[in-house]
Amino acid sequence: MTEKFEVGQVLQGKVTGIQPYGAFVALDEETQGLVHISEVTHGYVKDINEHLNIGDEVKVKILNIDEEKGKLSLSIRATEEAPKRASKPATTKNNKKAAAESTSSSAGFNTLKDKLEEWIQQSSDREETYNK
Repeated sequence: MTEKFEVGQVLQGKVTGIQPYGAFVALDEETQGLVHISEVTHGYVKDINEHLNIGDEVKVKILNIDEEKGKLSLSIRATEEAPKRASKPATTKNNKKAAAESTSSSAGFNTLKDKLEEWIQQSSDREETYNK
């Protein structure tokens, strides 16, 4: 198997089977590999059938080769560019204070990261007040 394939290699394959945990992809007449559901695309995949169908031609990257069991671990996601995350606008001291105030007044769930930033800002504001 290692004569034909190596880890990191990118190949064209054909989806031959779909299970709730992943998709089987034929790389040639004798060799199949598994694309685990977590390797189908970037982000969360609830239902693999929403992304792949039997017979689909897909580009895959070999992640692992298990010689003993004759199994290949494949990834479609590794052949695609990750989606860009929305960048946060640059913040100034006044913007941070306004953001902290709006965060504290909004109802609902706040992540620890958001609250931590707010607490740090409040602490800095208090420190400035006491040092005047």
